[in-house]
Amino acid sequence: MSTLTTPLPGGTWTLGDLSVTRFGYGAMQLAGPGVMGPPADRDGALAVLRRAVDLGITHIDTSDAYGPGITNELIREALHPYPESLHVMTKVGAHRDEQGGWPPARRPDELRRAVHDNLDGLGVDVLDLVNLRLGNAEGPQEGSIAEAFETLVELQEEGLVRHLGLSNATTEQVAEARAIAPIVCVQNMYNLAHRHDDELIDALAGAGIAYVPFFPLGGFSPLQSAELSAVAARLSATPMSVALAWLLHRSPNILLIPGTSSVAHLRENLAGAGLRLTAADLAELDRIGR
Repeated sequence: MSTLTTPLPGGTWTLGDLSVTRFGYGAMQLAGPGVMGPPADRDGALAVLRRAVDLGITHIDTSDAYGPGITNELIREALHPYPESLHVMTKVGAHRDEQGGWPPARRPDELRRAVHDNLDGLGVDVLDLVNLRLGNAEGPQEGSIAEAFETLVELQEEGLVRHLGLSNATTEQVAEARAIAPIVCVQNMYNLAHRHDDELIDALAGAGIAYVPFFPLGGFSPLQSAELSAVAARLSATPMSVALAWLLHRSPNILLIPGTSSVAHLRENLAGAGLRLTAADLAELDRIGR
């Protein structure tokens, strides 16, 4: 397998000792409807993963809860043995129930099992980065994370995990984790219309910690805004392209993981993120979500 060396939009960022492209790929959409079961087009899913790496993407986000187990299985089939430059990030802290829900799974035994499931599913001896998923489907929830995070630190000390991060976390939980052990990223919901983490992003940037927005295009409710549409029309681009480009402009520590099950859409996302936005464009967009 060969990878292209053409720089991707946004360049690179360093997660601990791992250099990754700021434009990454989120594998969640490769599973079946509701992120449950296998994809309708397995060959198409494998093609998306291979094309992502061919395009130079070195940062893939996944979780054993997707499917469950499906996206890890697809990543392994498509890309193993992995190129040295490729880094796969995963999450633990929730599992799937028969109704497709995401109940918490943050007891020490559940976290240990999840780490080993990810190791087995991806076919690796060490996980590059494990995010502790907190809160619930409604968003972050207050509360101490010490027991759960300390369990992941133990797994890191055992050599099963290289780096740690948090997902769906409050600012207070980020501070609590950092008081226990270093983290290299925070993965929270954030986009043009949902700017609640602005102060956290800036603080993390100052500390050299990445911020990875999930639902960068609005998730199940795509972003809609008169300002966004106006800027897109002026640039002869789609609103979603402008939204991705804005995130890369927003702060150098923001990493993108837009997901898709289509090679064509993958290329569209990549091209869109590379849009050049002027100061006037950014000022207009910055009014959204304020």
